[in-house]
Amino acid sequence: MNAIFSPGKLMLTSEYFAIDGALVLAVPTKLGQEFFFEEKDDHQFLIHWEAFHQNKLWLTAVMDYKNWQIQETNIPASAEFILKTLKNVQQLSNIRFTNDCSYHLKTNLQFPADFGLGSSSTLMNNLAEWAEVDPFYLNTISLGGSGYDIAVAKEKSAVLFQSKPEIQYEKVDFSPSFKNELIFIHLNQKQDSREGISFYKSKPKSQKLVHEFSDITKKILLCNELEKFSELMMIHEHKIADFLEILTVKEKIFSDCPSFVKSLGAWGGDFVMSAKFRGFKDYFWEKGFTSVFEWSDIIDL
Repeated sequence: MNAIFSPGKLMLTSEYFAIDGALVLAVPTKLGQEFFFEEKDDHQFLIHWEAFHQNKLWLTAVMDYKNWQIQETNIPASAEFILKTLKNVQQLSNIRFTNDCSYHLKTNLQFPADFGLGSSSTLMNNLAEWAEVDPFYLNTISLGGSGYDIAVAKEKSAVLFQSKPEIQYEKVDFSPSFKNELIFIHLNQKQDSREGISFYKSKPKSQKLVHEFSDITKKILLCNELEKFSELMMIHEHKIADFLEILTVKEKIFSDCPSFVKSLGAWGGDFVMSAKFRGFKDYFWEKGFTSVFEWSDIIDL
């Protein structure tokens, strides 16, 4: 079988405000999603879909793409989403689902599904590359979202991304001198990004804050001192907390942490970023957070 790979992502700046055009800095993760594909000229019009999570079978489905019906599956709701997405692929692509062959398609998500590193965005980018279609448009009609995660998956690089007035992004070299002092902690739960975005959208828009977050992103990209980086991250964190009228993750969980703590992506789950301090692993473990990663463990830069 042939294979395609897309890396996961971590969003370092402008969470929520990305959808209103704030400049985002995002980085690729070492783990991502693999996509394997094979065609058989059997005149069956079938899609045989297998989805693995860390090499363990999770979802199976057999779909008829002539009538777009699910013939069999072990998880109907998930199979319906795959069916809808592949139907979108067919509408966009000139090379896939255009004849009567059968497709054997297999995915393997390399990271735990609750890590929030981009199980959907890596799938969208893999399918788009396979079908030779625009991954941003496929993502828009299948899922929605700003698209920053698609840019990371497509470029396999750190990116500066902006969703408005139109999607634009550039690959950037983000490898700060203090990167080995940074740590990433999983909060043992996955935040529902759509729920977080709905909450954000219920608040009055602030173009002023969009510009402020873009400015912070530019400063962070150029930052070469950990102290200044930490200061910018805490300013960023408090601006969002004030806007959403909720506590920061540090105030809520890590009030006695001697370093900055910055939420990454939708607040309330997934990952936070901090910096090393004496006994940092024991500190987070004692609070029940045992998934603590250094830069070189998780970031692919």
